[in-house]
Amino acid sequence: MNRNEAASGVRERPVSVIIVGAGSRSMNYASYSRKHPERMRIVGVVEPNSQRREHTAKTYDIPEAMTFSSVEELALRPKLADAVLNGTMDDLHVSTSLPLLRNGYDMLLEKPIGVSEDEVMELYRTAREHGNKVMICHVLRYAPFYIELKRAIESGAIGEIVHIQTEENVDFHHMATAFVRGKFANQARSGSSFLMQKCCHDLDLIAWFQSGTRPVRVSSYGSLLQFRESRAPAGSGTRCLTDCEIEAECVYSAKKLYVDRPLWGAYVWPRYLDGVRLSDAEKLESLGSDNPFGRCVWRCDNDIVDHQAVMLEFEDGSTAVHNLVGATAKACRTVHITGTKGEIQGVLEDGAFVVRRPSLTDGGGTFREERVEISVSNDMHGGGDHRLVEDFVRVVRGDGEASFSTSLDHSIVGHLIGFRADRSMASGRSMSIDWSMITSERPASKTNGEPYPSA
Repeated sequence: MNRNEAASGVRERPVSVIIVGAGSRSMNYASYSRKHPERMRIVGVVEPNSQRREHTAKTYDIPEAMTFSSVEELALRPKLADAVLNGTMDDLHVSTSLPLLRNGYDMLLEKPIGVSEDEVMELYRTAREHGNKVMICHVLRYAPFYIELKRAIESGAIGEIVHIQTEENVDFHHMATAFVRGKFANQARSGSSFLMQKCCHDLDLIAWFQSGTRPVRVSSYGSLLQFRESRAPAGSGTRCLTDCEIEAECVYSAKKLYVDRPLWGAYVWPRYLDGVRLSDAEKLESLGSDNPFGRCVWRCDNDIVDHQAVMLEFEDGSTAVHNLVGATAKACRTVHITGTKGEIQGVLEDGAFVVRRPSLTDGGGTFREERVEISVSNDMHGGGDHRLVEDFVRVVRGDGEASFSTSLDHSIVGHLIGFRADRSMASGRSMSIDWSMITSERPASKTNGEPYPSA
């Protein structure tokens, strides 16, 4: 630290970061460094796929000595950067994080934190023991839509929260690609349930809206209703381009989705993330042979549910419901929060919400409402991705004004809701959350002014 840095307590040089797992999410977060090289610099990569490792090294001008095929290889070296950006698959999050936390790296970790409560708590204990600054990629806390909505709640505009209702609708082509044909379709393969993979964000938002009020009971219901062989329409085959008689009119046609459009290239085409682009003829050949994305959506190895409802009770008697619905026509996240003095209702993708209050004074009506317009950028997740990275950089640099909103401390709450919800769905029983276990693991301090223990 130079003299100016020592005086302010904030580093002035760019934060140096090593990418761990050069997948699509990691590369999106890492791209922040290309827009703001004075704040963040990518200095290394850990990636077992040699082509992807080389492509990433070329993209960020990383010397060969700073490229690694495994976390174990990196962990054998002294600390080589300020932080790591861990974007590995869900079931690898904790095993790849622990040795790097022990080496002193701060960390930006893709959600979910882990695939079980035990994993999450092990990571938490390790981070606390070694004093690491860890943030989870709950990017929606940084989306302008939710930031303004949270401000409206905190302003007292709707009084005390009585009920929260949120919904995530996963559109048909995303559902088919990621959760039926793709890497998140089978829990044994991906490690995470549909709820934990897709709705960590939403459960975290509910916990955030209720900061300081703990959830105490969870119930959940769901099933695999649509995408199973017994629901396959007449004339469908095993693969869209080989033996299907209805491919021309099917909305799940692999040709329509992945060649004619084309959608979800990073998922569907081998080496897409390495910069390789296939011709249409090569794509059709791939989908007609052994590419898993050419399979009929009703005849895959998917075993996760395609819809789920989660119900919560909080310690103050307030409630919340989150609905996860797969294969909708339009993707959207909705929110409706009712308080003792009014309500807030909106849709993230619409870029606006309304604050509505009872009234008998405005022209004979029974309520008045204010529409809050939000400028939603073209970035993913409502503009939250790079705002998250920017805040992480500030945290690592020691900026006391950083939000640190998605700290490991804060992010555990939504994860516990999700794990208990899945257990409830599997068992058919309501699940309680034992907060004595969590409070015993958490440091007795305040973060961002939120009471301990908080969300």
